[in-house]
Amino acid sequence: MFGPHLTLDMYGCNKEKLQNYDLVYKLLDELPAMINMHKFSDPILIKIPKRENSFDQGGLTGFVILVESHISIHTFPYDSYVSIDIFSCKAFDGKRAIEYIKNLFEAQKIEYNMKRRGKEFVKHYPKDINKAEKIAYSDRNKAVVQEQN
Repeated sequence: MFGPHLTLDMYGCNKEKLQNYDLVYKLLDELPAMINMHKFSDPILIKIPKRENSFDQGGLTGFVILVESHISIHTFPYDSYVSIDIFSCKAFDGKRAIEYIKNLFEAQKIEYNMKRRGKEFVKHYPKDINKAEKIAYSDRNKAVVQEQN
């Protein structure tokens, strides 16, 4: 198994917290360390404007790239809803993540799924975080150099 993928759908959340840029950025910035992961980049967070004649009533969308993979978030304050994905190449404390996010957004209802992904891919990627980090930095730096040429 390459790694776990936790998907969260939370309903009945605090609308003000779902549109609080600093709070959501802090979640993306601090959650990786809380669940023993390592940030590869600073979080990216974008404020999505409300659109006329659309189901999209605005919110925040963001992600943080991890050495282990990524965490992404989409907030929908109008609907009191948030969706979050946490994907990793190693085990992490999903219960801790769920409890932290639930309390942060004051969610009234939660749907979550934990899926095991990449059963064949594990043969190509080491579980040791130090080895994986070196490979990730090397591969991504090569990609940047190729893109610049």
